[in-house]
Amino acid sequence: MNFKIYNTLTKEKELFQPLDDQSIKMYVCGPTVYSYAHIGNARPAVIFDTLYRLLKNIYPEVIYVRNITDVDDKINEAAKKLNKPISYITEKYTDIYHEDMRSLSVLSPNHEPRVTDNIAQIISMIQRILDNKKAYINDNHILFDITSFDQYGKLSNRDMDEMLSGARVEVAEYKKTPGDFVLWKPSNDDEPGWDSPWGFGRPGWHIECSSMVETYLGKEIDIHGGGQDLIFPHHENEIAQSCSAHNSKRYAKYWMHNGYLNMEGEKMSKSLGNIITVKELLEKYDGEVIRLALLSTHYRKPINFGESLLEQSKNILNKLYKNLNNQSYEDVVSKDVINPLLDDLNTPLAISSLLKIKCSKTLIKSANLLGLLNRTQEEWLSSNNKSTMSENDIELLIQERDRARKSKDFAKADEIRDQLDQNNVILEDIDGKTIWRVKK
Repeated sequence: MNFKIYNTLTKEKELFQPLDDQSIKMYVCGPTVYSYAHIGNARPAVIFDTLYRLLKNIYPEVIYVRNITDVDDKINEAAKKLNKPISYITEKYTDIYHEDMRSLSVLSPNHEPRVTDNIAQIISMIQRILDNKKAYINDNHILFDITSFDQYGKLSNRDMDEMLSGARVEVAEYKKTPGDFVLWKPSNDDEPGWDSPWGFGRPGWHIECSSMVETYLGKEIDIHGGGQDLIFPHHENEIAQSCSAHNSKRYAKYWMHNGYLNMEGEKMSKSLGNIITVKELLEKYDGEVIRLALLSTHYRKPINFGESLLEQSKNILNKLYKNLNNQSYEDVVSKDVINPLLDDLNTPLAISSLLKIKCSKTLIKSANLLGLLNRTQEEWLSSNNKSTMSENDIELLIQERDRARKSKDFAKADEIRDQLDQNNVILEDIDGKTIWRVKK
């Protein structure tokens, strides 16, 4: 099958040609576990889970690694506030993250390494970068020298001036160049740390992923994924340090990045107070509804997330589950579903194709490729077809419909019936009276 993906490195859509067509290697940056995962964190998890499902459908083996960052300044801060060790925070929120991802039908990766279990490997990689004269020691910090790597800036397509004036570049006196980044830093007595050849300390953020890729997948991988916000500096820095540790020209052949998530048209941020967690959403919506909503926009585009999208996604799932009544013939994935996915993971087109499938077995198998239709029709309808409208609101709409019918505004009457139907309220007109019931 011809699978095409947009490669952030080349800025082009390319035919996927794996390093080894018997075994695909994929790495995706996972969560930093210091709080509840928000819906923006869930987008890459769902997107790359869908990619993982597609690749498994094509290739004999796919080795998927998604890490857990369990040592970080935000984690340290959360632990200090509670006067607890960092493991208290990280274990709690790792468990919650796993629970949230299961609710969104996200499969477990083949490996899920944690930073704190890979410190020895991180130290080893840092030493090799030092030996290759791509890093230096200053003020008890080990820093990568970005001027030593001539490909620096290629992924983000930025020149040195842009990068140094860009966001997330920490200015510090111990750096030779402002863009140089930390590989290892000293820890105080009240901070987590490990013994190393350079003293008691902890790793920088970027080196963690490079080391875990090397440990679990090797020196070069097929696909590296993550959110668009990670292109610079995180993924740019990963390339620099991995190539420098291995004396190689390439680290990942294909780079894939998902777009930003906006809440009701505005960028999600603490300052706007519009951050919503997966856990909060799950109190109101089924995980499958949230998953479908996240897949309804092409992964590279920004997604406008909110109530209307969730309600629309719920209605689509209701239709799909109702279609499971149809006669079954072949237990195969529909070409009309897999072909859009093979074209740079075009999930919106694949979803629209699901609605046209008449055979139940084909519908289930095709939907499963997107992580959807994981339950029986009866299970879905019994758990999701409950009206969220109050009895008073239902009665008011019925009265409005009666008035529309009397004035022969049948379009308006049909519109109200459809609105009630979408809220799982069934109307029956008997002897000039309208009675209603909630779908079972």
